[in-house]
Amino acid sequence: MAKWGQGDPRWIVEERADATNVNNWHWTERDVSAWSQDVLNELLLRVRVENEDGVCQITDVSEIEGEASINNRKGKLIFFYEWIIKASWTGTSKNGLKYKGNVEVMNLSDENDIDDLDICIIACKDQPTTPLTALMKKDGEKEVKLALQGYVSHLKKEFSQGMILPTAEGVSKQQQTHIKLEKNPSGSPAISKSPSSGVKIPTVSFHLKETFLTSSEELYKVFLNQEMVQAFTHLTAHVDGVRGGRFCLLEGNVHGEFAELVPDQRIVMRWRFSSWPAGHFSTVTLDFTDRDSETEMSLEAKGVPSSEEERMKEGWQRYYFDAIKQTFGYEARIC
Repeated sequence: MAKWGQGDPRWIVEERADATNVNNWHWTERDVSAWSQDVLNELLLRVRVENEDGVCQITDVSEIEGEASINNRKGKLIFFYEWIIKASWTGTSKNGLKYKGNVEVMNLSDENDIDDLDICIIACKDQPTTPLTALMKKDGEKEVKLALQGYVSHLKKEFSQGMILPTAEGVSKQQQTHIKLEKNPSGSPAISKSPSSGVKIPTVSFHLKETFLTSSEELYKVFLNQEMVQAFTHLTAHVDGVRGGRFCLLEGNVHGEFAELVPDQRIVMRWRFSSWPAGHFSTVTLDFTDRDSETEMSLEAKGVPSSEEERMKEGWQRYYFDAIKQTFGYEARIC
């Protein structure tokens, strides 16, 4: 034990402005399970393979069970993750016939190499024999492994910075590994840092209104029914239209979950573009009001990155409002 007045310097907090975890000595832990589930879901729904027999793609991720965390001890990062994943794939032959099957990943963890993963790909029992199953087992498995490797790489890149705090001398060595040199227009090197999670970004809110020539009951269904979403987006989508259910559409560029559902009246979503900083969602509220034979829908979006406001407004107008009207004939009357 140290003598009075001669405490272990690792416990001296006065040297840091925030007076916490001096020199990153103490154990700190961060739960990244929810973030991991979103990223895994997004990456797996992008899996698509094709040959002369047809096209196969993952259309639904039904289960992502497990956990992920990052630990910092003595300035070293330890990444822990362990997942069981179940998904569904759909194959479309050249003559338009549909086939369905399942994908199961039993042991995605920090203890196993991606190449050694046990991935089970099968056709559903009631499906006839098709060469598309062989396509999924060969090329599809490779794409699944690439998606899972992408998750691991993204996990380590995204969270390495935030877990290592600055020391009394300034930037930690771990942080310095994420600083890279780029060339500016004059040719001299310029320093840029990779983005870190948890950094506050400026956000805005906005409102939109639109009128549809249909009932609130029908319009409400349009946003929650997977087949209807695929109809107006003209792309494969995953939509679990229940409270807490997730959605992923427009080739994975938009995803989130349904936070609150009031039948025929209100939908509240945690909504994001995939290009936004990891883990950042806006809150989108849709309110439906019947007016004679029409429905007025008001949209309120909160927590939108300020640089993304116009892009999000244009996206909702073009890929939701206009597309829904054109697909289902909900154009409002012009007086």
